[in-house]
Amino acid sequence: MYAVVFALEKFRPYLLGVKVTVYSDHSALKHLLENKDSKPKLIRWMLLLPEFQLEIRDKPGAKNLVVDHLSRLTIRESGSPFADCFSDETLYAMTSRLPWYADIVNSIVTKTFPIELIRAEREKIRAQSKYYVWD
Repeated sequence: MYAVVFALEKFRPYLLGVKVTVYSDHSALKHLLENKDSKPKLIRWMLLLPEFQLEIRDKPGAKNLVVDHLSRLTIRESGSPFADCFSDETLYAMTSRLPWYADIVNSIVTKTFPIELIRAEREKIRAQSKYYVWD
């Protein structure tokens, strides 16, 4: 049950609004969900499950080869055979490099120049900015 709850929490954005079918070799998992008087931790997990369109199907371990393989993984010295970091967690990372025309636009709008520019660079921006102004 904990593995199902962990996977649902980890992949929540991908699983909301999608029908999720869990194949398990533990037939007791279906009965845990139907049990009304359970321990508080199990009740908290059961309150999480209605957010998802979850269907749990029982499949014996001999037929469910993926589960059979996962149960036979060897544990490395670090403790867990699974990597918990995903490369797409930095999918929305942004860089803050200014575009080439930022100084020109700022000089036209505010009539000021960046402080770190030398006089020759300020004159260059002033000369270029006349090509980007319409009367």
